Amino acid sequence: MITGHIFDIKEFSVNDGPGVRTTVFFKGCPLRCIWCHNPEGLEPGRGILLRQKGCLHCGRCQQKCDHPDCIGLGRCLHACPMGLVEEIGRVWDADTLAKRLLRDADLFESSGGGVTLSGGEPLLQHEFAAALLERLPVHKAIETSGFATGAVFEKILALVDYVMLDIKLIDKDAHRRYTGVDNAPILENFARLRQSGKPYLIRVPLIPGITDTEENLRKIATVVGDSPVELLPYNRMAGAKYPSVGKTFTDLITQEKNNEIDLSLFQNATLRRDAH
Repeated sequence: MITGHIFDIKEFSVNDGPGVRTTVFFKGCPLRCIWCHNPEGLEPGRGILLRQKGCLHCGRCQQKCDHPDCIGLGRCLHACPMGLVEEIGRVWDADTLAKRLLRDADLFESSGGGVTLSGGEPLLQHEFAAALLERLPVHKAIETSGFATGAVFEKILALVDYVMLDIKLIDKDAHRRYTGVDNAPILENFARLRQSGKPYLIRVPLIPGITDTEENLRKIATVVGDSPVELLPYNRMAGAKYPSVGKTFTDLITQEKNNEIDLSLFQNATLRRDAH
């Protein structure tokens, strides 16, 4: 039985593809974008969320316990008197998750919506993603960084109806500095996507002083040509969840406002007004 680790399921989503959708957030991501607003989804496998507000600092959650579901977590899920400790996400098998998602099949059909795989990075759990997609007779979309081998990307591409692909930075050194990985596989998979004939959308997060510079946006515009592009405002609440997952948010994003965006750089771009 193929299983996968999912850290959230968001119903009635209207920003993750056409129509009304249910978005499934896959846990684990190969990138480490310094602006990530889903830090709870970065690490693969099991993890702990420690809510900070209301913590008594009693230390009970750190004491040894023999609960089977706490093994390997380094914390007790049940000892906190304020109920502030919880495991991030859960493991699903493909059949059970597909049945859960198809409860809204009528809504998907009436709204032109469907199911979107997001993350984290769905391609990191590509075997489970493929198994799930094969069980969903509805419109299927994916939000992805595109960071995967060509074989993995093409396997999932063949199973979806719509792709939302992030292109963040064109300069390879800047990409490695701010995301932790090379952008060559991403650009290669963009080329595969463009040649596939599948509908798609390029998404560009506008990170102040990093991705929203005219130089970077001009380079992206050159690469994507007439592709549809959505420019995403920076989520200034991105750092709020970091302490709860034992991480520290970056101090490299220092500008208070985004640069002014010249949409004329692109042949086909829209600027979303809400932070993603």
